[in-house]
Amino acid sequence: MHHENPPEEIPQIEKPRTSKDFFLPTSILIAGVLIAGSVIYTAGKKSGNPATQPITGTNPPAASANLAEALKTGGRDVVLGDANAPVTFIEYGDYQCPFCGRFFTQVEPQLRDEYIKTGKVKMVYRNFQFLGTESTNAGAAAECAKDQSKFWVYHDELYRAEVADGQENNGNLNRNLFISLAKNAGFDVNAFTSCYDSNKYVDQVKKDTAAAQAIGVNSTPTNYVNGQTVIGAQPYAAFKAAIDAALATK
Repeated sequence: MHHENPPEEIPQIEKPRTSKDFFLPTSILIAGVLIAGSVIYTAGKKSGNPATQPITGTNPPAASANLAEALKTGGRDVVLGDANAPVTFIEYGDYQCPFCGRFFTQVEPQLRDEYIKTGKVKMVYRNFQFLGTESTNAGAAAECAKDQSKFWVYHDELYRAEVADGQENNGNLNRNLFISLAKNAGFDVNAFTSCYDSNKYVDQVKKDTAAAQAIGVNSTPTNYVNGQTVIGAQPYAAFKAAIDAALATK
């Protein structure tokens, strides 16, 4: 892994994982579970089934055998926080998912202040970019940011842009925006542009997404706290409880 200087002076470290047939047809990608209290986006047919509701503390049965191996950090993972922190928090997200945006704005600031800056938790963000081409392209742009050791800065700017926009698949996550964010963040813009224009990481993003699906991820955000799931943009208290429980075993 590679170390980089993070946003808000939280220590970081650096990861990559192709499949053009992976994505479900757009017609059966759920446009958010439009049920009162819903906090996730899921891949599949729209349904009011309780399985689409927030789930805490359980792992998908079919994925259990491979989950521990899949959740090991390495490769192109970029770790936010102390690499030796006792608790690992992994988010599988989509840059267009409004519930990922909610998690970013309502949960992540407290998570960083209380647990990541204090060395108790390290955080990793992984691609589950399933909401279309804009999501895939945003994921590829963020992978290019890793090449300049600025992933978390870029991750934050992508979510700020999408949260401000508030709509999916409307064309705002585009080349001009990606380059503008890189420029504003002090990147080597020529190198970033070359990386993005070459589609260097498009297949990587698709591979990451397929790998996530293989362990049972089918919604965003799907979070793992030392291997235990906390699914959806739940209130901060739900994540705090899961983290404190994990810390109590250390």
